Amino acid sequence: MAKLKVIIDRDQCISDMACVSLCPEVFEMSEEDGKSQIVAKYRVGGNPGEGEVPVELEECVKSAAEACPVSIIHVQKIE
Repeated sequence: MAKLKVIIDRDQCISDMACVSLCPEVFEMSEEDGKSQIVAKYRVGGNPGEGEVPVELEECVKSAAEACPVSIIHVQKIE
């Protein structure tokens, strides 16, 4: 089953919350540092900046990545 790999360059996050607004199923704001992170359900190895999400969320994830003002969300298909 195809999935999407989602990576956030959290060091460059400016916390504008566009990704959370557009795709709250995948993105949330960290209570610790106020930066965007992948929700725990989809994280890879507990890393808040890396996740694998079902392909059904592709439109949501891509719209969040495109709306990010600093272009730090990267999405790619994996098999």
